[in-house]
Amino acid sequence: MRVSSSGIRTAIAAVAGIATLTSAAVAQQLLPPFGRPAPIARPLTPKPPGVASTPSMRAASCHNGASFDRFLAGLKQQAAGQGVSQRTLAEASPYLVYDQGIVNRDRGQRVFGQIFIEFAGRMAANFRMQNGQQHIRTYAAAFARAEKEYGVPPAVIAAFWGLESDFGANMGKLPTLRSLVSLAYDCRRSERFQNETIAALKVIDRGDLTPGEMIGSWAGELGQTQFLPTHYFTYAVDYDGDGRRDLLHSAPDVIGSTANYIATGLKWRRGEPWLEEVRAPANFPWDQADLTIQLPRAKFAQLGVTYANGRPLPNDNLPASLLLPMGRMGPAFLVYANFSAYTQWNNSLIYSTTAAYLATRIAGAPPMRRPAVPVAQLPFNEIKELQQLLVRAGFDVGKVDGVLGQQSRSAIKAMQIKYGLPADSWPTAELLARMRGVPRAQAEPATLRATR
Repeated sequence: MRVSSSGIRTAIAAVAGIATLTSAAVAQQLLPPFGRPAPIARPLTPKPPGVASTPSMRAASCHNGASFDRFLAGLKQQAAGQGVSQRTLAEASPYLVYDQGIVNRDRGQRVFGQIFIEFAGRMAANFRMQNGQQHIRTYAAAFARAEKEYGVPPAVIAAFWGLESDFGANMGKLPTLRSLVSLAYDCRRSERFQNETIAALKVIDRGDLTPGEMIGSWAGELGQTQFLPTHYFTYAVDYDGDGRRDLLHSAPDVIGSTANYIATGLKWRRGEPWLEEVRAPANFPWDQADLTIQLPRAKFAQLGVTYANGRPLPNDNLPASLLLPMGRMGPAFLVYANFSAYTQWNNSLIYSTTAAYLATRIAGAPPMRRPAVPVAQLPFNEIKELQQLLVRAGFDVGKVDGVLGQQSRSAIKAMQIKYGLPADSWPTAELLARMRGVPRAQAEPATLRATR
């Protein structure tokens, strides 16, 4: 679980069309299908890592110019002050080395521009749905226990499990302590990763994993649902009764721990839905389609919203928001209070919507409807230009980087309202043309003008 490879959660900040892919499974975008559940056999303990790269001098600026060795000595003192034993510190020391390559990867993260329908089509593919259903059958006792104790449906757990590591098949291959301490020494997010390093040492001290067993993603996430060490230490539970909380090798521990985190950390609401596909009529007031706007389902029904198969919505007061990850021409979903668990797990809206959709598929929902016509997406350079024009118009869109976050979407909606366009927060060539000052007739494609 991560935000920009760190697992540090914030509010909804990225929208459909751009996703930061950092999960071991997600980073590969689409893995070959697996016919059987991933094996849970314990691998051999890796040997300690070798000599790391020389620390970058720029990394020391936030530590009063201290060398990495001096920084590490101070970090060990902090860990000892928080109860980590000297034995654990000695065992972990060979792994607490700096790797400039990790810092370079953190500073050079890529984003993948895909519209939601493409991303979800790859990541919520049939093989991953079927694998999730198979794992629910294979580990039925653990899933039933987790649902009884935490109220989290098996499909919700299985969807995260599949997206994060393909059920343990792809958890990453790098020494966790080396990644964490390198990012802790670097100045970009030093305090956060100092805390994560100390949490990893606490996990070792508790007896859950050895330093050598801590192998995971380059950003320090561990296990089959990719917990950061702070979440591992806080939420991991021993579901197989062996006295350890082992999220790398024990499927029951993975199931119970993931349910604990979703319920306790992300405040899952027992017995409530999370996402349902719907249809919205062409005359829907699109400015009401926003995650920040909640209406009773009865109100959405009055506005003509139905389930995707045409069935009417319940005439009740359950609050919901209408989510249009690709604007009014793409799929539409009603999302409920539990959807916030997804956006907290990963603040990329394209990822969180895909995870929620995959959970519905594992639970038995049919595939989402495909758009009747392809939904146009502005290229990167035009999205960046649109952001620049929005800034010029007085909006705060955050960083002008070609990545459409929530601030950009809100500004787009405001300008759509100003120009009398459907206010669905989706950037279009027409909006860009209006903001450039190009007359409408000139802004439209010739094929569209010919149909008027």
